[in-house]
Amino acid sequence: MTSHFAPFPPLARLAADLVSGATTSRALVETALERIADPAGQGSTVFLQVDAAAARAAADAHDRLRAAGTVLSPLAGIPVSVKDLFDIAGQVTRAGSRALAGAPPASADAPVVARLRRAGAVIVGRTNMTEFAFSGLGLNPHYGTPLSPYGRGTAGDAPSRGLTETVDVPSGDERIAGGSSSGAAASVADGMAAVALATDTGGSIRIPAAFTGLTGFKPTASRIPREGAVPLSKTLDSFGPIGVSAACCALVDRILAGLEPRVPAARQIEGLRLGVLTHYVTDDVEAPVASALDAALKHLEAAGAILSDVRFAPLERLPGAGRYALSAIEACAWHRPLIAAHRDEYDPRVLSRILKAETASASDYIDLLAERAELIEAAHETLWQHFDAIVAPTVPIVPPRLADCDRSDSEYARINALVLRNPSVFNMLDACAISLPCHPRGDAPVGLMLAGAPHGDEALFGVALAVERVLASIR
Repeated sequence: MTSHFAPFPPLARLAADLVSGATTSRALVETALERIADPAGQGSTVFLQVDAAAARAAADAHDRLRAAGTVLSPLAGIPVSVKDLFDIAGQVTRAGSRALAGAPPASADAPVVARLRRAGAVIVGRTNMTEFAFSGLGLNPHYGTPLSPYGRGTAGDAPSRGLTETVDVPSGDERIAGGSSSGAAASVADGMAAVALATDTGGSIRIPAAFTGLTGFKPTASRIPREGAVPLSKTLDSFGPIGVSAACCALVDRILAGLEPRVPAARQIEGLRLGVLTHYVTDDVEAPVASALDAALKHLEAAGAILSDVRFAPLERLPGAGRYALSAIEACAWHRPLIAAHRDEYDPRVLSRILKAETASASDYIDLLAERAELIEAAHETLWQHFDAIVAPTVPIVPPRLADCDRSDSEYARINALVLRNPSVFNMLDACAISLPCHPRGDAPVGLMLAGAPHGDEALFGVALAVERVLASIR
């Protein structure tokens, strides 16, 4: 038997309830902690560390501040989870690995964690993840693998009434939450946090958002300070939120960027120019994904959006672009001393991906950076000058079964490559991107991805809010 809790309501609703006195920060935090601790749930797998005492103390402090007329932001007093990749003062940052278990505690919060605290977020704990963030599946042999609500009786978007659904899950039917931010997404989907702080190097925010029926935003990489976190790729790493709506992600994104915490205005759907990618990202798409995307696009067009098929030819070069991945080369450089000391403590599948770049030369690395620069320039000329956003399926498949992903190394590699393929395109293009759920309620979760030009984050949120309103009418 497995319990699944409904997600918290959107941040705007929680903030309004706090203002009206319908709830308190302590009540919200207690709800999150109870769900984490419920032995019938998956809190012990989703969280690697729970800060119950500190969270209760922070919640009580915010309730006192609110009673005195002080509210730090719309996020004040609301429970938030933090991926195990980020430094939190006084805690060891393990990055989902046993190799870092003996590392010294962080001396200070990562800048993004500090910004969340200053905005009043109540951090309830650190979430599980793929070891060192180097996979899109979220499997972790050390601490367990968080699961999607799909396969446990719901697609991850049940009404937010705080109810528990307990269902029999047939052996082998459990579905992965996706990675690498598996625990981050599961913490929001199962109502153990209202929003999650996560990272995205090749889709690690958008993949789990898509697989759990949530919304996930990958900002332009340089928009958010990246100090204070274990790196995967210094070029591609991006820090952002997973939440239950585009507005939730927009609010948290602005806090992470050091901006005034507000939600940008939605664009008018009528006349919105959307470029729909027609190749590469649509290869090997499963029927439920194709059906959900097709229905979503038809509704957007009926609402007045201008949809145009677009073929971005440079994508055809990506499968054969050199022998090495940019992330693997940069990861290999960072991990070399740690592997020398703790090789046997690594997840073998993660280790093998890192070591693929052992023989890469400086010329290989320079060539990859040059090819990326060419891709970014081509996207400027072909995509961003002509469209308000580009549309693609976030992931071409519905959440796969855990048993299928873990069956063999070859099957793991195949599914991992397929899951990472679409979102990683936009990391290579230095774009901003968001995944929105677009499946009919109760069906397998499917994400519709919108991508925008580098540094066009605010504009993309305006588009996403408009698109989300249309999608809500079919969900």
